Order: sequence, then structure tokens, then C-alpha cells
Amino acid sequence: MSLNTVKRYARVSEPERLQRAPQYRPTLVDPYRDHLRRRRSDDPAVPVGHLFNEIKALGYQGSFNLLYPYITQGRVEADRLPISPRRLARLLLTRPDSLKDEHRRLLDDLTTACPQMIDLAELVRGFADLLRPHEDNADRLGTWITTTRTCDLPHLHAFTRGLDQDHDAVHAAVTLPFHNGGTEGVNTKTKRIMRQMHGRASFALLRHRILLA
Repeated sequence: MSLNTVKRYARVSEPERLQRAPQYRPTLVDPYRDHLRRRRSDDPAVPVGHLFNEIKALGYQGSFNLLYPYITQGRVEADRLPISPRRLARLLLTRPDSLKDEHRRLLDDLTTACPQMIDLAELVRGFADLLRPHEDNADRLGTWITTTRTCDLPHLHAFTRGLDQDHDAVHAAVTLPFHNGGTEGVNTKTKRIMRQMHGRASFALLRHRILLA
């Protein structure tokens, strides 16, 4: 076993936290899930062929081979469609006005599932507001850190310790309109050019490509 695998097992407080949601991609069957769930609840023995004909009449444009595993995998009876932690994090970090209606409803269902998720969603949105520099953000940052430490979210506690260790830089980032985005952009561009050259060319060529780009 690799070291990272051992660390992952050692850090969890209970075995259930090691379980991962199946990585199902959206399919053409998803819009008809409620109909399938209702039909299978009324008649658990209903043949899949009958269900296929029913949703076909409702506008389903997929194949029978797409519907059959959808049902056998238990995706119809699941309380909610499985979602990976990475996808949930992406939904949390996306501006609410940029989310589709279906994603917004999914996010609302997930973030109200337990007290920890409610606190996490509020803290993520509160910190996102701090990323718009303003002179009042210094006090708001202190309040955010204090609130975070009262919640049962150990990973965010570690994040607040990192903010304390780099306090001056964080304070400047949330209060001042200046940033080093231009410098980071040049660094990224330089690294991309170097990867294209694979280290086979000289520094002189790298210099010319940067200056002439």
C-alpha cells in the first residue's frame, strides 16, 4: 500500500467516510426519473420494456440499453442522485447567479442535509464576499474566523490557522485593490513556453520567445 493510502485511512474518524459516491454521468433518462420511481413504487414487478415504452411516449430519445442499467444500478430509487465531493465543492464555489436552476435546487437540498453542511455553505459564501476588496473587510475577516472556529468543521479550523500565519498578506488581499495577477500570468506563460520547448532549446531562444510573444 502506498503512503497516501495509509494516510487516507488513518485520518478518517469512521469507516463510512471512506465510501465514495458512484461517478454517474448525466443521461437522457434523468428527466424521467420521477416517473420511473412512481411507476416502480406502484408496481415493483413492472417490466423494463413497459417503462421504456412509457417514457418513449413522454419524449425519451435514448435507447433501451441506456435505461436498463440506469434501473439495475438503483439510480431510480435513490433518495437523491449521487454526487462526488469534488462536484459538490464546485457547486459551493460557483456564484449562485451562475448556477442553473436544477443545480441550484440540488445544492439547496445538499446544503440543508445536516447542520455541518448548513454551516459550511454559509461560511464558504461569507468568505467569497471577502474576496471583493474593501476597507471594512478587515473586521469582517476577524468575525469570519471567530465564527468558523465555533463550528464543527475541523478542516476549516486548519484553514483559519493558515490565515493567522499569513495575516499581513491576507489582510492586504481583502482590503486593498492591488494584486499580483499580472505577475502570476507572466509566470504561467513562461512555464507554458518552457514546457513546449521541453528543455531542449537554449535560454536565448526562451528569451526571444517571451519578448516577441
